[in-house]
Amino acid sequence: MAKRLIYDLDFESLAAALAELDQPAFRTQQLWEGLYTHYFADFAQFSNIPKDLRDSLSAQFIIDPLRVQKSLLSQDGLTEKVLFALPDNLSIETVLMRYERRNSLCISTQIGCPMGCVFCATGQMGFIRNLSSGEILAQILHFMRKLKAEDQNLTNIVYMGMGEPFLNYEATMNSLRRLMDPRGLNFGARRITISTVGIIPKIEQFTEENLQVNLAVSLHTADDSLRSQLVPANRMFPLSKLIPACKAYTEKTHRRISFEYALIDGVNDSHEAALALSSLLKGMLCHVNLIALNPSKKYPLQGSPKAKIHAFSATLEEHGIPVTIRLRRGVEIQAGCGQLASAEKTNDNKINTLQ
Repeated sequence: MAKRLIYDLDFESLAAALAELDQPAFRTQQLWEGLYTHYFADFAQFSNIPKDLRDSLSAQFIIDPLRVQKSLLSQDGLTEKVLFALPDNLSIETVLMRYERRNSLCISTQIGCPMGCVFCATGQMGFIRNLSSGEILAQILHFMRKLKAEDQNLTNIVYMGMGEPFLNYEATMNSLRRLMDPRGLNFGARRITISTVGIIPKIEQFTEENLQVNLAVSLHTADDSLRSQLVPANRMFPLSKLIPACKAYTEKTHRRISFEYALIDGVNDSHEAALALSSLLKGMLCHVNLIALNPSKKYPLQGSPKAKIHAFSATLEEHGIPVTIRLRRGVEIQAGCGQLASAEKTNDNKINTLQ
């Protein structure tokens, strides 16, 4: 029988598993703290648990399902991208970005992605499978261990890596609940961001969760025709329906929504495009994050130059739209989601399963 991933169990499921082993109830909290407070990666580290129980747990469960396949560090040493292999030999990517006062982690929720956004390396892969909640959490725990060894902490988590989180909704929400559980990781909701291309039914469902978790929507243009070319999901969830769903989210939660906008030279970076975006978002509790497009092998166009980015930003500000220009991090290590995995497939046929 294949071992289960222990991170896939919530507190109640873990308690039930221990009850089957005739263990007292307090063992659940001991195990939970070892996993989510001390970040143990091996049952041998649970010194407060009897050896026979550690052996029984080790026979049934695995803690760390991730094997580092490749790790790349940016020239400035601030961005680290890791390609992980899972037990089924499929691969995912996770990126750690270090800033002066924070350490931000970008995690994956799927292997590949079904959304097909033309400029996204993950979208160019196609879709293989969803990650389990435990596989999502394992990425976070890997880097929490790493930072703890450096006397640092993880401060922010963004669900913006490989995949569309809202097409793996249950696992994404389960990972969130364990991430925020005060008995364990106790990670602040406002330091977490979920990113979506705009899956309206799931935005509506997420709105009803009424969490304090941040929501980001990948917008990229205020023009429906162009957005349908760039983001095929727009054909099913057009702006005329997406924007009202986003407004409903802000009105229900009183949380500001972020719109991600990748600027592509000569495509969506004109003064007219900025005016159209300003008009689309006027009056909404929102914030726009601008970033030059990260290049990918299958999309020939380039990110906008700095002058265009600053001009675009200035137009938004003139019309009362809050905006931030994000730094493009780790270009030389293919830090955009899916880029390292795509390169690995080209270089090594053993990773064909990613595609």
